[in-house]
Amino acid sequence: MPNAEPNRLAATTLVRLIEAGELTAEAVVESCLARIAEREPVVRAWAHLAGEAALAKARERDRSGKKTLLNGVPFGLKDIFDSADMPTTYGSPIYVGCRPANDASAAALPRAAGGILLGKTVTTEFANVHPGPTTNPHDPSFTPGGSSSGSAAAVADFMVPFAIGTQTGGSVIRPAAYCGVVGFKPSFGLFPPAGMRINTEALDTVGIMARSVGDIALFRAAMTAIPYEPPALLETAPRLGLCRGPHWDEAQPEGRAMLEAAADRLASAGAVIRETELPRECAEGDERQTTIGSFEGLRNHMPELYRHEALLSTRLRETKIARGRQLPLEAFRNACRGAERARTAAREWAGGFDAILTPPAPGQAPRGLASTGSAIFNALWTQLWMPCLTLPAGHGPDGLPVGIQLVACRHNDARLLEVGLWVESRLGQGDRP
Repeated sequence: MPNAEPNRLAATTLVRLIEAGELTAEAVVESCLARIAEREPVVRAWAHLAGEAALAKARERDRSGKKTLLNGVPFGLKDIFDSADMPTTYGSPIYVGCRPANDASAAALPRAAGGILLGKTVTTEFANVHPGPTTNPHDPSFTPGGSSSGSAAAVADFMVPFAIGTQTGGSVIRPAAYCGVVGFKPSFGLFPPAGMRINTEALDTVGIMARSVGDIALFRAAMTAIPYEPPALLETAPRLGLCRGPHWDEAQPEGRAMLEAAADRLASAGAVIRETELPRECAEGDERQTTIGSFEGLRNHMPELYRHEALLSTRLRETKIARGRQLPLEAFRNACRGAERARTAAREWAGGFDAILTPPAPGQAPRGLASTGSAIFNALWTQLWMPCLTLPAGHGPDGLPVGIQLVACRHNDARLLEVGLWVESRLGQGDRP
């Protein structure tokens, strides 16, 4: 048995120890539940916890001795996905007590791979901007980010080794960076969205969070039902494009300093760093994001608007929905056409690098829980359908994590994880709660 508590071990280590008979799935689940009991009153990461059911599943797995990809390792699921055996509320009072008939693919795939669903993690209202109760596990007076607030906080606080989130703007990468974990937003469409409460069809992307790139690779295999292969070790140092992006003037001092320091450290380790700028076709990305999200958002929220408008937050009604009511169809079509042109240009541009090095957020998490922070360093990459990976890189002035982000061409997800593993080994993970 290792000296560390099971809830603090890497998922890849847990799988190996369970398979070798040195640890049981029940002991892992018990360790995670003990951590949750200790910390949940402060962190408030869970919308629903299915502890007894998870323990029963763990015992069943231990009795069977069956070897599976995840081998009884627990995971958390953002409460924007349906789950047949526990409530799904989508972060809204409209759906309190809702019990869907089936599991979403994001629930079923890791379960089929031997994972144990521990519960549903807190989401903002319909994965938009109205926050839930979750706090940053490093300091509860700071936001954990959003909309995948509970997923990021639960992984960062050692409550669970994996968690699933979604990203329409920056809802996986930003909270992962704020909480100091590894966040992975894959290429658009890689992870199936079936059973997810849709926000914006053209942008919504299922993503995952863990505490290492190796664990991300393991969970990626489960989420795509493919054989697991650890990320290959690069034989030569990567070529990285240093892209500060169009919002560099909005970055906080610690965000700027962390990106520059990471570039220097990686260059010293052998990486080829070249400064680069986004293609001109990407220049109107913010406007396109707002147009696409507002147009589709209004229509996707029509069931709630039609029957329960008063139960929607004022913030949602007066921003996204109000904008969506004013948008003509042609504006939406033009935004979609512009996004397609930007994707074509970005694919050619990013193809000259192994990955793009860029900020995942303005800096450390903002103080207070009324906002989940800004997605200005995320939304364009989501719109471009490119895979993104954020890694912890250091700490800001209040001791909260500050990360970096790596981005690659669409469908180069495996290569991005290989580059991420190389970068992770050079930067280290830093301290976490």
